[in-house]
Amino acid sequence: MTEVADRQGAATHAAAAGTAEPLPAVDVAALGELLLGKWAEVRRQARDLAARDELHKTEGLTHTEHRARTFGQLKLLVDSGAVHRAFPASFGGSDDHGGNIAGFEELVTADPSLQIKAGVQWGLFGSAVMHLGTAEHHEKWLPGIMNLDIPGCFAMTETGHGSDVASIATTATYDPDAQEFVIHTPFRAAWKDYIGNAAIDGLGAVVFAQLVTRGVNHGVHAFYVDLRDPVSKAFLPGIGGEDDGLKGGLNGIDNGRLHFDHVRVPRANLLNRYGNVDAAGNYTSPIASPGRRFFTMLGTLVQGRVSLDGAAVAASKIALKTAITYATERRQFNASSPVEEEVLLDYQRHQRRLFTRLATTYAAGFAHDQLLEKLDDVFSGVHDSDEDRQDLETLAAALKPLSTWHALDTLQECREACGGAGFLIENRFASLRADLDVYVTFEGDNTVLLQLVAKRLLADYAKEFRSATFGVLARYVVNQAAGTAVHRTGLRQVAQFVADNGSVQKAAIALRDEESQRALLTDRVQTMVAEAATALRGANRLPQREASALFNQHQDELIDAARAHAELLQWEAFTEALGRVADPGTRTVLTWLRDLFGLSLIENNLSWYLMNGRLSMQRARTVGGYINRLLVKLRPHALDLVDAFGYGPAHLRAAIATGAEKVRQDEARDYYRVQRASGTAPVPEKSLPPRG
Repeated sequence: MTEVADRQGAATHAAAAGTAEPLPAVDVAALGELLLGKWAEVRRQARDLAARDELHKTEGLTHTEHRARTFGQLKLLVDSGAVHRAFPASFGGSDDHGGNIAGFEELVTADPSLQIKAGVQWGLFGSAVMHLGTAEHHEKWLPGIMNLDIPGCFAMTETGHGSDVASIATTATYDPDAQEFVIHTPFRAAWKDYIGNAAIDGLGAVVFAQLVTRGVNHGVHAFYVDLRDPVSKAFLPGIGGEDDGLKGGLNGIDNGRLHFDHVRVPRANLLNRYGNVDAAGNYTSPIASPGRRFFTMLGTLVQGRVSLDGAAVAASKIALKTAITYATERRQFNASSPVEEEVLLDYQRHQRRLFTRLATTYAAGFAHDQLLEKLDDVFSGVHDSDEDRQDLETLAAALKPLSTWHALDTLQECREACGGAGFLIENRFASLRADLDVYVTFEGDNTVLLQLVAKRLLADYAKEFRSATFGVLARYVVNQAAGTAVHRTGLRQVAQFVADNGSVQKAAIALRDEESQRALLTDRVQTMVAEAATALRGANRLPQREASALFNQHQDELIDAARAHAELLQWEAFTEALGRVADPGTRTVLTWLRDLFGLSLIENNLSWYLMNGRLSMQRARTVGGYINRLLVKLRPHALDLVDAFGYGPAHLRAAIATGAEKVRQDEARDYYRVQRASGTAPVPEKSLPPRG
């Protein structure tokens, strides 16, 4: 009854605000199915598991206690069969790569530490053995990794080199006489750092090192290394480490440092799918190019970025479900009535804070669905060409930064929107934000990932014209020159004003049109890439120092272009999803939400559109006003849109999302209503006539 009353109240408010036309209705169940995506049944199973009390984060534990609890929870995951979907069927898995990620990312609702520790064990350590090793390695280690007999580490990152994996300093030098590799960290900056399971639990590790044989460095390769005695848990000879200690979040994970002092491992411990060394020390690889070999090896581990993208979207959904539920119940200030306080969600600014982020979360979710299907296509072999793998890498590098930054922003804004209640750990905003903080820098620092995307955009731009004839290039130059003239002289602004006839209504209609939004968002990306490519033309022929300096001068613009590209991908994913919505009312509401996302992107970058002549001043002035009108339209549907996420009380675990606030508010309103009716209410001083 509470939610029905809230929706009725929202409809009344919408009618009072001037939207008296019949309201479309959202089919919450059908929308929920759409949001669950291709692996709906897997997500349901994972959510049922994440709802179990024994998997939930217990606030207030010391980091030592939290670590012990999290390791015990891993065993529950094994017993439930929740973590083996991606492994080969011959080992008890199901070869389901997309389903594996879909289920894994739902664990963030139980405890992000559990999600990431599981990711270290099976998504990184186990996945490295599976994808970089061969049948011999699978037979030897996968069973123990899958059943947790071998807790392990993914030892790639070094203190001195994080995102720059190609420059790590740990070496693996082949000794042909002993037929062993000698793993060595030559100085302190080469220590493996921030490594999950390294401080306490890890018995084995996949160690990434520069493979050196016969005096030649063949680049980064992966080696299986035993770390600790399985009984005493003491480090084996030549291996040492430290505990990273208390962190800003994710304290259920025992991150630590590892170092190696000429540690010998058998030649067979090289995970040799992409590079092998024979007994005599001769190196061979099915991939001739060292650069392409390196990126192919790292590309097999892209699922980490994909899972972080999905987990960040899930966390944003949890935050918005809690904050919007609370905002429909919490009352503050007598804005429109002397006796009734306003519901928070009826304030325009509150709607701006939450609905714009709700729109972005929907866009990020639909884009993640496309990314997940792309990963499944590649890893299942359905579409597994070099181009497919490059596209997957680029898409993951584009979307993971946006979704993880968005999650932090959403958690913070939802926390503030809930006032002091939002700061209480019992409502989870602060705890989730602390745990997700590191998502923006692991599995690739977000800024570095966007730089990777920018380089791909530049490469595609150059490739488009590499084999062009003189006539094609001539036409392109003419078109560019004409476009520049229009933009710089303001002719496009004049043309827009004439088309709008000075009418605010016509300007708004033009902006809310799907093709107009697509044109504005696409044009911005294309222009930014073209300008950067023009500025960097010929850089490959300059000396290295000069080329680097030139690139650095334009680095900020390139990263902005990559971000704009990723935002366009999200907008397109949202728009494509609209085509799969059969119910007319749901499609209408989602179209408003998509428009809110698109226009918010345009509003956030209005200065660019104005400076580059893409929008007239007249049309630019309508953006904010139309966004505000969309907020009013969406207000009656806010609860439906977050209910469709499908998360229940066991996932939210937030006191302010239980209906308790409505009970308190109703109690207070009844008290004052009875007091007024009885005539015993004191008279406010300000209502008295002024004293003579």
